[in-house]
Amino acid sequence: MGSSGYTCIRRTFCSFNVLIWLCGSCFLAIGVWLRFAAPGYATLLPDHAALSADCLFMTIGVISFVIAFFGCCGSWFQSRCFLIIYFTLVVLLFLSEFLLGSLAFVFRGGIGRMMVHELKYGIEKHYNVSDRGGIFAPSVASIWDKVQVELQCCGVSSYEDWYDISAWPGERWVPRSCCRPRYNSLMMEGSGDDLQSVDCRKAGDPSLFWDKSCGQILQMWFVQRLHVVGTVGLVIAFLQLFGLISSMLLFCTVKHKRSSKTYKSYSPSVDTTLNRNSTGTYLDD
Repeated sequence: MGSSGYTCIRRTFCSFNVLIWLCGSCFLAIGVWLRFAAPGYATLLPDHAALSADCLFMTIGVISFVIAFFGCCGSWFQSRCFLIIYFTLVVLLFLSEFLLGSLAFVFRGGIGRMMVHELKYGIEKHYNVSDRGGIFAPSVASIWDKVQVELQCCGVSSYEDWYDISAWPGERWVPRSCCRPRYNSLMMEGSGDDLQSVDCRKAGDPSLFWDKSCGQILQMWFVQRLHVVGTVGLVIAFLQLFGLISSMLLFCTVKHKRSSKTYKSYSPSVDTTLNRNSTGTYLDD
């Protein structure tokens, strides 16, 4: 490998890490945007706020930013120390992803049950009709109402998840967001002087509610996009493998380059005795 090969590896590796740095910056920006544009969704899992989408995006962005920083500095300054740190971080990241993916696959049933349990716990203990939260910190009630209206669903597993919660103990009620639009207002039942107003959420008639659960809709949404998840996983694995191979090639090239002031170790046309190439000019010129 001559000087042109070394330069090609260096530029390719640097460009690759600049791309990763830009992607990490985009993930970080998306996480910050979600934090302010769609805040409060972490309250659906009060005890696991770190699993919210904004936190995950920001975490991915910071990790990508740090790894790309060491890669760019290693290639630009030809620093073996930075290249070793880069290689180590990528290996640790790859092992972490493999371990988490394996555990998630093995315990997928338990993870699903845990998520359902946590969502139901948030409904039972943290739903408060009178507490609507603020702009940057919506309450559990406002978030659940928004989710149920937009997804047209009721409860985690069924509408019965809303029965006998702390907001209305001993009652078999549901939030108004569970009611279909045409039943969302007070209805009049009876005839003549016996007309009575009936609140949909207190009527106890399941036909007035959305017939699907939110957990069912979210599961269907995820299953329909499994091919996207698989494609993203393969792309990430390929990028990590490319980064590992490129960093090691650059590390070895830097090592040999620094052992001599010339590229005589790589050029077959170099006269090692006179430190000249075949044309008679010195390589250092």
